[in-house]
Amino acid sequence: MPLSPLHAISPVDGRYHAATASLSPFFSEAALIRYRVLVEIEYFIALQASGIPQLSNFDKSHIPALRNIYIEFTDEDALAVKEIEKVTNHDVKAVEYFLKEKFDQLGLSDVKEFIHFGLTSQDINNTAIPLSFKEAIELVYLPEISDLLENLEQLSADWDQIPMLAHTHGQPASPTRLGKEIRVFIERLNVQLEQLKQIPVSAKFGGATGNFNAHHIAYPAIDWKNFAEHFVNDILQLNRSTYTTQIEHYDNFAAQCDALKRINTIILDLDRDFWTYISMNYFKQKIKAGEVGSSAMPHKVNPIDFENSEGNIGLANALFEHLAAKLPVSRLQRDLTDSTVLRNIGVPMAHTLIAIKSTLKGLNKLLLNEDKIRQDLEANWAVVAEAIQTILRRENYPNPYEALKELTRTNSSINAETIASFVDHLDVSAEIKQELKAITPWSYTGI
Repeated sequence: MPLSPLHAISPVDGRYHAATASLSPFFSEAALIRYRVLVEIEYFIALQASGIPQLSNFDKSHIPALRNIYIEFTDEDALAVKEIEKVTNHDVKAVEYFLKEKFDQLGLSDVKEFIHFGLTSQDINNTAIPLSFKEAIELVYLPEISDLLENLEQLSADWDQIPMLAHTHGQPASPTRLGKEIRVFIERLNVQLEQLKQIPVSAKFGGATGNFNAHHIAYPAIDWKNFAEHFVNDILQLNRSTYTTQIEHYDNFAAQCDALKRINTIILDLDRDFWTYISMNYFKQKIKAGEVGSSAMPHKVNPIDFENSEGNIGLANALFEHLAAKLPVSRLQRDLTDSTVLRNIGVPMAHTLIAIKSTLKGLNKLLLNEDKIRQDLEANWAVVAEAIQTILRRENYPNPYEALKELTRTNSSINAETIASFVDHLDVSAEIKQELKAITPWSYTGI
């Protein structure tokens, strides 16, 4: 029976199921089983070309049928593996027995003992899980973050020439342009995305303690290290870690978690900025018929999408941080603590996906309130003091900073007339006075 969202323990599979369903083919229990089957099948296919005498006459016409086992893998197949696991009490061994049944059905009983030959369960887990993680990043995460970047690019272009009062330490500061402030986040995201893409997706493949003991004792003439490099790097398109214990050391996986966390933190920073701009009335939000902004105050339209994103990023980053700190640590040649932790990698990815979608939803609701932005600029003529004192410095005018400090701190209301009067009393040329009077809060936005 399908799990109802009403009865899911986690909102990832409940309230937010629609937002996270695209991750199910990579991180669900059925997905993990399928990826294990994929690795086992591809390993057997690689073995038959390795030089093992018993596989030298293997009929290669069976290979498409073998690959179809994972290509056409169904929920019924996953349930069959779970039924076997009830007996074995071992998830990877259940996959092996499931495949032996498939080999029997294909008339390949004479070679079925080469399924999982010489391997330990982590040779399967530490290739299947990195492969699923890699493909989830490529097929779900990167397209989603690309949508966010495209949206930000469009908003940056649309608002490129909108002057806006900046705020440093929460106080009025030198004006900026709205489009440029969005471009700050575009640059930050792009830089961190490139770093994420450069991190190798590492995998372990080397037998019980990483030394090919079983492989070598059975077939000492075969170069098993070269075999493993080809299998992991060329066939699975992962990066094999050469020297390992029973498990992958997870250092690069930790780096990926850290990179994803940094990207999330940038999105969180963006969420808080837009939340603040909305609270300053620089933006209004589109109203959808029938929606309620507040259960008590009918006038309100709350910035809930940015808040939702921020909350989900907090959850995602807490889990990414634990994964990055825990997984690279294992007692001696291995303990089992990585296994249960690694099963949860889909959870921070799901919260990340919810966050990105929520941020996009929030951005798509924004309505620019140019009147309010202009009012704030008009109300803060004091910000041109920096410009005036800098030009006076250029002209070697005595103590310009102190003169502007006196003006702006002793006058409760600074406006265009106040500034013009100040300029008129300066002992500078008419040309310089004209230059100074041309400076306004909406023109003083830099480059």
